[in-house]
Amino acid sequence: QVQLVESGGGLVQAGGSLRLSCAASGGFFSAYAMGWFRQAPGKEREFVATISRSGSITSYSDSVEGRVTISRDDAKNTFSLQMNSLKPEDTAVYYCAANERVGYFSTPKNVQGYNYWGQGTQVTVSP
Repeated sequence: QVQLVESGGGLVQAGGSLRLSCAASGGFFSAYAMGWFRQAPGKEREFVATISRSGSITSYSDSVEGRVTISRDDAKNTFSLQMNSLKPEDTAVYYCAANERVGYFSTPKNVQGYNYWGQGTQVTVSP
């Protein structure tokens, strides 16, 4: 069973950047597709980005496409989310998640498909 711990959240002005990291332990990291999700107050948790087990395929939500980059380092059991040109509507708690039930090149976007989750890190973007 894998444990996930996020870091890197904080307060930033609109137009700024943040880099979120997720450290994994207790599992075979390369066996998981990894994803980032976010949840704003009063809203459902939503997909942000995902990277395949191979590390060669990524997918992003329309709302962050072009502003966000997901990456993974299997040697260090970490993966990251670089966020640029942040907007106030990006404010949310961001969660990293692992999905072990997909193929090597899959990029799952469904919240229900992920079976391991971090505790979340707050990202606040001021106007």
